[in-house]
Amino acid sequence: MKKILSLSVSALGLLALVLTGCAPEAPKKLTVGLSLPTQREARWVSDKATMVAAAEAAGIDLKVQTADADMAQQATQVEALLSQGIQVLILAPHDGGAAATLVEKAHKQNIKVISYDRLILNTEVDMYTSFDNVKVGELQGEWLTKAAPKGAYIVMSGDPGDNNAKLFKEGAMKFIQPLVDSKAVTIVADQAVANWLPSNALNIVENALTAAKNKVDAILAPNDGTAGGAIQALTAQKLAGKVPVTGQDAEAAAAKRIAEGTQGMTVFKDTRELGKGAVAAAITYAQGKTTADVEYNGVKVDKTVNNGKIDVPSLLLPATIITKDNVNVLVDSGYLKAEDIK
Repeated sequence: MKKILSLSVSALGLLALVLTGCAPEAPKKLTVGLSLPTQREARWVSDKATMVAAAEAAGIDLKVQTADADMAQQATQVEALLSQGIQVLILAPHDGGAAATLVEKAHKQNIKVISYDRLILNTEVDMYTSFDNVKVGELQGEWLTKAAPKGAYIVMSGDPGDNNAKLFKEGAMKFIQPLVDSKAVTIVADQAVANWLPSNALNIVENALTAAKNKVDAILAPNDGTAGGAIQALTAQKLAGKVPVTGQDAEAAAAKRIAEGTQGMTVFKDTRELGKGAVAAAITYAQGKTTADVEYNGVKVDKTVNNGKIDVPSLLLPATIITKDNVNVLVDSGYLKAEDIK
């Protein structure tokens, strides 16, 4: 009787092993790394919040690191992310050139890399998602040249380490340069704003106003933060609202300045959609699919942007110019609250 019982227990154990072997494994949770260059500007704070929420809604594990506008710090953080079992890395580089080595390290571990908003240069990055940044610059340049078709211009561009800064200026100069060539416009200052800091923009504009004895007719500010610095300098000389100033990012402070009349325009790039699109692309890659399978809100990866080494497959979302006439678009879309611009 004991022998029969022993055999029965053994048979049950064997059956359990067989059943266990046949049972499907629980699906592995998708894990994605996110590295952002800074939280100094409102738009990067918003990007982080959007992507964290999108990841939670999709049920993926999003591991987030943010650098303090420091490439060495970002490199250390990305290397840490690569050691945490991520399947995809979303990387918005502080320095697009220096970030190339991070892509190569990720690829050695078979980790796909999505270049987020800022293009990573001179490497075979898997995909780029952003807005049409040359078009963004064109919107700035077209508006500014209509607002001030002649006179003295201060031309600022963004941080030299950010490839987007080059694209914004390229687009703007399509409209400004012909006026310079015709002698209608004189550029009294042409400088990059290190780290996009408003304080650096303030210094550039202060110095330019002094050199030009306040005879300035227009300011190309590449984003809303630098526009704020420029307007601070203008305010000190009682010129705020008299000199047209561009911007970009549709920050609440900028929308308020537009409503008040001290900033002329901004460019609304709905980074909520950009962040969600990046997360959707990361999920597609994490599921073992290809770039051809990536799609967000009907937009496919059907364009390319050259990064100095390859034509990077790109998901480029549209942007909208915002002036005093349509500033309420930012409220109607839910991007800002009504009290933000009052």
